[in-house]
Amino acid sequence: MIVVMQSGCAQADVDHVVGLIRELGLTDHVIVGTDRTVVAAIGDKRGVDMSALETSPMVDRIVPILAPYKVASREVKKEPSVIPIGTGGAAVGGQKVAVIAGPCSVENEKQLMAVAAAVKSAGAVGLRGGAFKPRTNPYDFQGLGEAGLKLLAKARSETGLAIVTEVMSIDQVDLVAEYADVLQIGTRNMHNFNLLIAAGRTEKPVMLKRGWSATLQEFLLAAEYIMSEGNQNVILCERGIRTHESYVRNTLPLAIIPAIKRESHLPIVVDPSQGTGHAYMVPAMSRAAIAAGADGLMIEVHPDPEHALTDGAQSITPAGFGDLMKDIRSISGAVGRSS
Repeated sequence: MIVVMQSGCAQADVDHVVGLIRELGLTDHVIVGTDRTVVAAIGDKRGVDMSALETSPMVDRIVPILAPYKVASREVKKEPSVIPIGTGGAAVGGQKVAVIAGPCSVENEKQLMAVAAAVKSAGAVGLRGGAFKPRTNPYDFQGLGEAGLKLLAKARSETGLAIVTEVMSIDQVDLVAEYADVLQIGTRNMHNFNLLIAAGRTEKPVMLKRGWSATLQEFLLAAEYIMSEGNQNVILCERGIRTHESYVRNTLPLAIIPAIKRESHLPIVVDPSQGTGHAYMVPAMSRAAIAAGADGLMIEVHPDPEHALTDGAQSITPAGFGDLMKDIRSISGAVGRSS
């Protein structure tokens, strides 16, 4: 349930409600909106007497939340969330479409710096790049590890781009958080609940990728794991799901965008590179994602896709990215947004 506070309530009023919620053995989550502050009360409420909350000063009403995901639900927060990333003022959500681009994996300094400079010049606000790479084949390139994180940090210092990189296990969380601006939870780990909890205990924004066979409800419940630990800065990412089709690496279900917008206040970005597996499809699906209401894009860019150590087939060149950004600006303007 949520406790909706009256407009103009003081911090002391909110603190009083929080104290009562804790006395009832429930967990509190304060969500400050543009017009109202609400306090979510999470936990088993069977047999709990709510009368003290209902009569508390500056409490407007108590509203039950029907969705199994509580803090992520639009019932809790009506207006869309805007998640700041990095220190340069960039954000995901709101009026501007955020574009995050870079190589699938960090291979070497020359490769990363070239891509970082190119995508920054074209208008990206974030740099993606894997320092740790989860691979189906154990003999494939697994990433540079901390050396890759250091290169990402160097790229940030030279370009100002926010760094988005994947964390694969609980013991990597502190290390990756030391270097990255956004912690990415990959599709294979969407159901790794211990990792979600660990990421939720950091102060870093989390980019949560949808599991390749996850339902919308499972996707939002995974976000709830992160948010239930106090980290409200969650960005959802649709990266395609596994289906019977063979002409694409994954099937990119853009219908999830309006569905998420209806169910949740969290921003959602789309990864058309992973979502298709083919570079030639990336521009078209990027345009379609923006038209469908996506808050941003995650695009793989490599200076030499033919020799990329990972996912070269779905990576576009820096020149191709520059052309795509022109299209993104046009589509964004057509749907009342900017990029």
